[in-house]
Amino acid sequence: MAHTLDELVEMQRAADAAHAQVQQLRDQYGPPTAQPWSEQQTETYETAWRAWRDLARDIQAAVTEHAKAEGQLRNEIEAAVKKQARHSD
Repeated sequence: MAHTLDELVEMQRAADAAHAQVQQLRDQYGPPTAQPWSEQQTETYETAWRAWRDLARDIQAAVTEHAKAEGQLRNEIEAAVKKQARHSD
């Protein structure tokens, strides 16, 4: 399914939000080697990490598909999507 640029931007925002959640959990829990995480902390972190990984994979695939469909360079589409997702008002 070909995605519009607006859809790609929303996908990137979702991936960025998932990444922020992973970072927040890392900050909150600290390194697991300093003090072992509880089972619940480990499950929470792994769930957040999988969500981020899946969203990141999906946006990468969608950007590639969009670039091919539009006959544009993939890295240019990716840069435009990230810029709009992270810097628009």
